[in-house]
Amino acid sequence: MSSPALRTYLERLTGGDVEAAPNPTALDAAIVAAEPGFVVAVKYKILMYATPGDRRHWVCAISANRGGTSLRFLYGVLLDDPLDVLRPGTSTLKTWDFANDDEIPAGAVGRYVRVAVGRLEYFRANARQVAEETKAALAAAMGSRRRR
Repeated sequence: MSSPALRTYLERLTGGDVEAAPNPTALDAAIVAAEPGFVVAVKYKILMYATPGDRRHWVCAISANRGGTSLRFLYGVLLDDPLDVLRPGTSTLKTWDFANDDEIPAGAVGRYVRVAVGRLEYFRANARQVAEETKAALAAAMGSRRRR
């Protein structure tokens, strides 16, 4: 395991049986391999990855429960999704879900993380605008569905 935060998260998740959670461990390894400089911490019951000095604009996070494991991207709406794996969440959040028996595609996870890190400065500078544009696009899409 790569960090005390991961150990803490897995102990809370599994009651101490860290071997019972292979997907969070594999996701952590893929994330840290893609961006070794992340600051990792357990916040809001999820394992968050942020750049040093900016926990407010975390890049990604792991959330796990009995049903599976999710990789969340704070500003996922800015990411390309060539694998079509991201589902919408909030106005900016997008999530990649994994079932418990899924194998974690470390290379693909790493690519998504690296793109997210590359978009961080843009998101920091334009977070409110990104959220407003996404909300407006969603409202427009919902309106066109109602008119059908």
